Amino acid sequence: MTDKGYALLSKINSPSDLKRLDIRELPKLCDELRRFIIEQLANNPGHLGASLGVVELTVALHYVFDTPYDRLIWDVGHQAYAHKILTGRRDKFHTNRKFGGISGFPTPKESEYDAFGVGHASTSISAGLGMSVAASLSGENRCVVAVIGDGALTGGLAFEGLNNTSIIDNNLLIIVNDNDMAIDPIKGGWNDALGKLHTSKTYNRVRYRLYRILNRYGIITKNGAKKLTRFFNKIKISKTSHYNNIFEGLSIRYFGTYDGHNVIKLVEILRELKSHKRPRILHIITQKGKGYKPAEKDVSVWHAPGRFNPNTGERSNEHSQIPLFQDVFGTTLLELARNNPKIVGITPAMLSGSSMSIMQKAMPDRVFDVGIAEGHAVTFSAGMAKDGLIPFCNIYSSFMQRGYDNVIHDVALQNLNVTFCLDRSGIVGADGATHQGAFDLAYMRCIPNMTIAAPRNEHELRNLMFTAQSREMGPFVIRYPRGKGTTSEWHNTPVAIEPGTGEKLKDGTDVAVLTIGTMANTALKAIETLESDSDLSIALYDMRFVKPLDEKLLHEIGGKYRKVLTVEDGVVQGGFGSAVLEFFADNGYPTQVKRLGIGDKFVEHGTPEELYKMLGLDANGIRRSIEEFCR
Repeated sequence: MTDKGYALLSKINSPSDLKRLDIRELPKLCDELRRFIIEQLANNPGHLGASLGVVELTVALHYVFDTPYDRLIWDVGHQAYAHKILTGRRDKFHTNRKFGGISGFPTPKESEYDAFGVGHASTSISAGLGMSVAASLSGENRCVVAVIGDGALTGGLAFEGLNNTSIIDNNLLIIVNDNDMAIDPIKGGWNDALGKLHTSKTYNRVRYRLYRILNRYGIITKNGAKKLTRFFNKIKISKTSHYNNIFEGLSIRYFGTYDGHNVIKLVEILRELKSHKRPRILHIITQKGKGYKPAEKDVSVWHAPGRFNPNTGERSNEHSQIPLFQDVFGTTLLELARNNPKIVGITPAMLSGSSMSIMQKAMPDRVFDVGIAEGHAVTFSAGMAKDGLIPFCNIYSSFMQRGYDNVIHDVALQNLNVTFCLDRSGIVGADGATHQGAFDLAYMRCIPNMTIAAPRNEHELRNLMFTAQSREMGPFVIRYPRGKGTTSEWHNTPVAIEPGTGEKLKDGTDVAVLTIGTMANTALKAIETLESDSDLSIALYDMRFVKPLDEKLLHEIGGKYRKVLTVEDGVVQGGFGSAVLEFFADNGYPTQVKRLGIGDKFVEHGTPEELYKMLGLDANGIRRSIEEFCR
C-alpha cells in the first residue's frame, strides 16, 4: 500500500497505531478507510454495503477498547472488513475471500483480533455472554463487546442470549447496529419496535452523570445498580419514551439512539460505557452502504455487488443465456403457484438470493419472508402443510442446519408435505467454511419419511418441483447448487418423476460411476476424456434420489460390475456414497466401492473451480480417481 491518498491509513498496522491518532483525525481516517474498501472490492468482490455502514463504529471500537485483550465479536461477520484492515491485514486485504487468502469472515485461526468465529447470524450475544462470564470466573478485567445488526436480531438465538444476559452477572456491551436491512429490508414487528425505541438527550445526559458520580465514589452496589436501572425505566416509560423498551424490561441498560456515523461522538459514548460494569445496550443508527451513493440508493443489490467501476458505480454484469439455478427455481415456483392455489413460498430473509422474489412480486400474499429464523420457517411451513397448503420452504443448505430439530420434530415425525428447497448445496465458494453446503445429504438422509433428490440440470429441477407439489408424499428435499445451470433451453414442460428412480446416462463394461446432482455433468466430462485416451469402458448413472435409492437400478449395477465409484459434492461420511455402500453390503454384493466427495474437514474459501480441484472433484480429479480405481 502506498501513502498516496492514505496518509493516515497507511501508518496503521494495529489498533495501537490507531490509538496514537488525535481524536480529531478520526473522521479523515474513516474517509480513507471507506475509500480503501470501495477500491479493493471493485476488483475483488465481497460484502460491500454492510462494511461501509460500520466504518465509524469500527474505528471508535478499536480506538477505545484494548483489543485483542478486550473481546470484540461481530455478528454475521460480513461487516468486519474495516476491522480486518485495522488489525494488521490491510496489506493482505486484496486476497480477501480468495483461495489461500484471508477469509471474508472473522476467524480466530487467522487473527487473535477475531475473538469468535462467525458466518451465520444471531450468535454474538450468546458468545459474548459466555466470554464475559469466562472473564469473570478467571479474574480477568476485560470488556466484551457484541455487535449485532443486519437483521440478526430477528433470530431466536439473539433473544435467547438477551434473556440469559438479563439474569447472569456479566459485563457485556451489546451494540445494536440498526440499519433496517439484512440483505433485503428486514421484515417483522421486531424491526418496527426497534425503530420506535428512543430516549431523550437530556435523559441520557442525566443518567450518564449520575452513574459516573456514583461509580466514582463507590456508592453504588450491583444490587443498587439494578434498582437504579428500574427507577430510570419508570421515568423513561412515563416521561421520555412513547414505547415500552424491551431491553430495559430485561434490566439491561439501554442507551440510544445515536448517530452511528459520528465517530467522535461514538468515541465519547464508548469511553463512558466502557466503565460500566453491568450489561448494557448501545443503539446506533447507521446506513448500509454509507459513503458510496450507488450503495446507498440500492442497498439490496450493493450488499454484494460483484465487480464494479468505483468511479461510475457501473456493475460488471456477465450476460449469459444460461440462467442461474436460483432463477429457474423462482420462475418455476411462480408457474406452479399460478396453477395450484395451495402453493405458498417461505424463506428466512433470502427473498432475493433464492429468487423467491419472482413469486413475491406477483403474489405477495402467498410468499412469506420470516426473517433470519430458519427454525421458525420450518415449523411455520409445517403448520401450513398440516392444514392443507403446499409450502415450498427455500433455505440455503448451510442455514438449514439451524432448523434441524424442527425438520425432525415438526415435519418428518408428522409426515407433512413440506418441500425443502436447499439452495446453495455443495461447494458455494468464496464465503468459505461457514457457507459450504456440504452436510445436507448426510444430515437429511437419516430422517425417516424423508425423500431426498438432487437435479443434474434445470429440466430435472423443474420436474422435481412439479413432482413435489403433485402428490402427497411427506417431506421432500430438493438440493441444488449456487450459480449457472447447463443450458439456455431450460424452459421445459415439467413432468412428474417417480420417487426413487435414477437414470443410466451411459453404458459401459469395466466400471460404473454413480453420481448425484450436478456432479453427473462433471463425471461425464471425465469419462469422455478418459475413454478417448484408454481402452476403458465406463458406465454413468445419475441416481437422482438419495432416498429412496433406485433399488432396481442398484441390483442391476451390483450384478454387473465388480467396481463402483460414487461421486457427490457433500461429505462422504453418511452421504450418498455411504447409502450406496450400505445397499451393496446389506444385499450381499461383493462390489468394491470407492467414494468421492468431501472428506472429514471443513472446506475453506476460494472459487468453486479452485475448491473442486483441491477436493479432486473436478473433471481431471474424477478421471484420475477412475484410472487409479481400475488399475
